Amino acid sequence: MERVIVVGGGLAGVRAAEALRNKGYEGALTLVSAERHRPYDRPPLSKAVLAGESDDTTVDADWDALRCELLLGERATALRPDEPGRGGELATTAGDLPFDGLVIATGATPVTLPGQGRQHVLRTIDDARDLRSRLTAGARIVIVGAGWIGAEVATTAAKKGCRVTVVEAADAPVANAIGPEVGALTAPWYAEAGVELRTGVKVAAVEAGGLVLAGGGRIEADEVVTGVGVRPVVSWLDGSGLLVERGVVTDGSFRVYQGAEEPGSLRPDIVAVGDVAAWWSSRYGRRLLVEHWDTALNAPETAAAALLGQDAGYDTAPYFWSEQFGRMVQYAGNHAASERLVLRGDPSGPKWAAVWLTGDRLDAILTVDRPRDLVQARRVIAAGTPVDPVAIADPDVPVRQAVR
Repeated sequence: MERVIVVGGGLAGVRAAEALRNKGYEGALTLVSAERHRPYDRPPLSKAVLAGESDDTTVDADWDALRCELLLGERATALRPDEPGRGGELATTAGDLPFDGLVIATGATPVTLPGQGRQHVLRTIDDARDLRSRLTAGARIVIVGAGWIGAEVATTAAKKGCRVTVVEAADAPVANAIGPEVGALTAPWYAEAGVELRTGVKVAAVEAGGLVLAGGGRIEADEVVTGVGVRPVVSWLDGSGLLVERGVVTDGSFRVYQGAEEPGSLRPDIVAVGDVAAWWSSRYGRRLLVEHWDTALNAPETAAAALLGQDAGYDTAPYFWSEQFGRMVQYAGNHAASERLVLRGDPSGPKWAAVWLTGDRLDAILTVDRPRDLVQARRVIAAGTPVDPVAIADPDVPVRQAVR
């Protein structure tokens, strides 16, 4: 392999470039990024950057040592692969680039709402800087979506003295991520922060001066922020022959499939990683599309190894965190198929946790200002060690002591 191209300038793209060099790749290396900025970290955008505490989240990478050509402000427009294993050509706004190894790390783009009114999203540092300038005392800020991003933006806007309303189509905040029962336990946090939370409300359109609601009515706003999710950036792969279903479909090593449907044929010369990759998890027996920082940070190690023909597999339990309303919220695992939910502590108090169990197996945990629980639970989940359901429900028993 003599010419590798990384498509995407987010964290996953940077870490893929670093991993390739760390694993001994000595050939030409190019990173193509649609953004004009050098690769930067995204989690601080809704926290420190929006709050005005930071203005630079550039990833600390030594590009000279990496011997990596950066094509910033250039976008991939098409992929023309040769026969499996033989590379191909990447079409970009900077011209056509031949490759014999390709890392797809184009990430995701925010979903927007219908309507002609101005709506802000929070995906890039330019988005964060623009929105930050509009969070002034007394401004009417309406946020559509009570997910992680919506809660974090609401936290900062309220601190800046804005009049904040959060509109959520589901019956509870973060219901899609942690379920309505646990999500409902976070609803009081909004009122405590002086934020109006309106659940079960659907938006028809964003118009000048506010929102038009699906059931009739209107909410006036100086600024509208949309935080209703993201979609993987995959349209540039149309006609490439790669298997795409929501994200780019991969095996457990992030190698992509060539063909209209699985199993198709694996391409050893192309991998996909980060928010764009729908990868097979042996741990959960299904495909996962994990749009979180931890996966973008760690999965490229496996993807780079696979691209270089080394044995590699990724089966880490998902992990993410959120800082909202003065609380650190962390989640690890996957509770999609869990049998029951157990609360660990009093949710009306400042520190508590929720655990999901199947029999005596710990599937997932959500912690609120209980970092030790999170660290210990991640180890238990990774090892698959059985736990005592009674002991793990006791907040005074350390998670590691609840194992059987």
